[in-house]
Amino acid sequence: MSVIYILIVISIVVAIVFLVAFIKAVKGGQYDDDYTPSVRMLFDDELVKNKSNKLIQTEKQKSI
Repeated sequence: MSVIYILIVISIVVAIVFLVAFIKAVKGGQYDDDYTPSVRMLFDDELVKNKSNKLIQTEKQKSI
């Protein structure tokens, strides 16, 4: 029976260690996204084209 108590204590300690490591990684910027902002500018033109196409289509529909 004492083995169960030891295993429970060890598992709680391991869980706390992982929680502290996760919080430290988040505060340290480990999960910050550095890739997406640098690539976003490559796809901005497509978004502008799609928006302008929608505007042109709505203006054509209004004139009809």
